[in-house]
Amino acid sequence: MTPDRYPAPRFVPLAFARRTPEQSLLAAQTFYEQMEQRRTTRHFSTESVPRALIELAIRTAGTAPSGAHQQPWTFVAVAAPELKQRMRDAAEREEHAFYHGKAPEEWLSALAPLGTDEHKTHLSDAPWVVVLFRQTYGVNADGSKRTFYYTQESCGIAAGLFIAAVHCMGLVTLTHTPSPMAFLSELLERPVNEKAMLVMPVGYPAADARVPDIARKSLDDIIVWK
Repeated sequence: MTPDRYPAPRFVPLAFARRTPEQSLLAAQTFYEQMEQRRTTRHFSTESVPRALIELAIRTAGTAPSGAHQQPWTFVAVAAPELKQRMRDAAEREEHAFYHGKAPEEWLSALAPLGTDEHKTHLSDAPWVVVLFRQTYGVNADGSKRTFYYTQESCGIAAGLFIAAVHCMGLVTLTHTPSPMAFLSELLERPVNEKAMLVMPVGYPAADARVPDIARKSLDDIIVWK
């Protein structure tokens, strides 16, 4: 029950079209086969991508469930070449320190199969760089703070939907987390309640794009039936 001091919740009918088990299986298999082909590459073409596609990917991300429906995300879509270059320069400074003394050996060992280093050409090559900012708290009209709940989980789900949308439209993306990422708030002029969470270049793969020769875990490794 909702306490009397709060407005009563409003509900509308659920828009739902039931499928037969066969239709559900076909849809699930088709989606899995499409997503199973998804790979992360660091080699992007500079070919332009229509803004409408980025908008639709962000719209899709915005359908994610969130704690108390607070939708604690801001997506900053960057296409300006000068700004992308500034982001790359700043990221490479941070990443150089990371790879040359800051990162523990265990972390570097885990990254080794991926072939990553401090050179971040994807930040200037990709036609779009989308930065997901997590709103750590809300701001009321009078400037006071409003607590947001489960912001990490909510933004993580939104990011997953964004990645799936990008792949389904025939583009590629990369989840990049320069360490630290505070420079992005200044470069992109974001308020203090927003913290950069993911940097995701989006575009077409370069003609000679490559991906690490690695495999995903098997179903038996990731599922437990009870």
